[in-house]
Amino acid sequence: MNPDLIRELIETGLPGAVARVNGDDGVHFEATVVFDGFAGKLPIARHRMVYATLGERMGGEIHALALRTLTPEEANR
Repeated sequence: MNPDLIRELIETGLPGAVARVNGDDGVHFEATVVFDGFAGKLPIARHRMVYATLGERMGGEIHALALRTLTPEEANR
């Protein structure tokens, strides 16, 4: 899977989000997602929101996704 496709899926599924996705082997990825909608949510809830944008690709085409989820305020610290 292509990191750009993952970025597009996340940004489409979380309108207004900005995602940066890296991964060299096509199955293991790292992503930083900045989204207003993360405000007031625990990390596990934030991660679930991102996983929901990827659907059944998680655990299939995407073997592993390391996430860093931030609100815009957190990203600017």
